[in-house]
Amino acid sequence: MRNILISLFLVFLLLSCVKAEMTKAPDFTLQDINGKPIKLSDYKGKVVIINFWATWCPPCLAEIPDFVKFYNAYREKGVEIIGIAVNSTIDDTKKIISEKKINYPVCMSDGKIENLYGGIRAVPTTFIIDKQGNIHKKNIGSLEESQLTEIMQGIL
Repeated sequence: MRNILISLFLVFLLLSCVKAEMTKAPDFTLQDINGKPIKLSDYKGKVVIINFWATWCPPCLAEIPDFVKFYNAYREKGVEIIGIAVNSTIDDTKKIISEKKINYPVCMSDGKIENLYGGIRAVPTTFIIDKQGNIHKKNIGSLEESQLTEIMQGIL
């Protein structure tokens, strides 16, 4: 009986630790490239991918076509992508959006959002936010469509 109680306590402790590690994604409001406000909390109940990128970053530019393909396949399943251009001009950002045919909202960094998300020290950096608004995964470096699809299997 004592071993069962100890085992149950350890399971409870483990589950408490796992739950405690779930971090709520900080809410924000940014302007997209057309001046429309984009607010994270408006996407409540959806999986949201926040991708910090820059127009001058080759790995960022290389991953964009995979994000576009992924978004085409998953937006009807309740997945949204928000691109956040950092250290980039609005003209350069608009040029890349046009060239790469980006089909998801792209916002300009306000210079504060990087700190809100723990300090973005390298681009691309991507956060996967689950339907409950928790940060499910942080990825530093580029992602391919197959990796995004694999991540979604554990969330949707």
